[in-house]
Amino acid sequence: MKPRFAKRYQGEEQPRMNTIKKGIYVLPSFLTSLSLLAGFYSIIATLNGDFIKAAWAILVSGIFDGVDGRVARITHSTTRFGVEYDSLSDLVAFGVAPGVLVYWWALKPLGRWGWLAAFLYVACGAIRLARFNVQINTVESKYFQGLPIPAAAGLVATVIIFLLHVGMEPQVVQIPLLLIAYMLAFLMVSTVKFNSFKELQLARRKPFNAIIVLILLIVFILSEPQIMLFSLCFAYVLSGPTTFFVHLLKRSKTPETKGADGLQPTIENKNAWQKIKH
Repeated sequence: MKPRFAKRYQGEEQPRMNTIKKGIYVLPSFLTSLSLLAGFYSIIATLNGDFIKAAWAILVSGIFDGVDGRVARITHSTTRFGVEYDSLSDLVAFGVAPGVLVYWWALKPLGRWGWLAAFLYVACGAIRLARFNVQINTVESKYFQGLPIPAAAGLVATVIIFLLHVGMEPQVVQIPLLLIAYMLAFLMVSTVKFNSFKELQLARRKPFNAIIVLILLIVFILSEPQIMLFSLCFAYVLSGPTTFFVHLLKRSKTPETKGADGLQPTIENKNAWQKIKH
């Protein structure tokens, strides 16, 4: 005799199986695989002591991660499988790889505090991805709720590239990097909003000055990539908390006039109150 829930269980699983049997879109999944490959190579390079290659591999993974989503939207090939595969790839490339990199390069001598900071970064990155998947159809597309994990990984990678470029020894920056790991972990699981730049829509017509600004930005990045990439990532990470505190400051300075019942008075209520008063 079959259990009562067997029929219901089969009915829930059948659509999933049929969806997978129909096949997957190759191009977006291939780009996601390249992102995963770059993240995995970063871990291997870190374990081999080639930290500069490990950091650049994380940035390369970020490029493929940004492209696969746009290709899926342009070709109308977005699927639930693609979303889940992309999240698993992001966890490896932007969670595990940066955590291992920052621990192996600078935090290892700190012992327990070092690997706990690296683990907290990875754990908060996983929570950030899970929350994004759950809220993907409810949050506004203009902003991210919490720091995106690719941006957090970008800061970890670019700060190490910058420090290696200026010849900084890891022993000197252990405490700052420890604080950065904790800060990134907190921002990823916070409700602070970060601009998603999805409203830019570069494929559409733009003013002529936009191409000039884009060219100048490319020139500045190529002139000193180790410095400019770090500056851009650091500015983006700071943009969320800065906007949040500015908004709180404006709200605290805005006087709120309330009526006798404690509610915000409307124009009609004000007029009625004046008549009663007189």
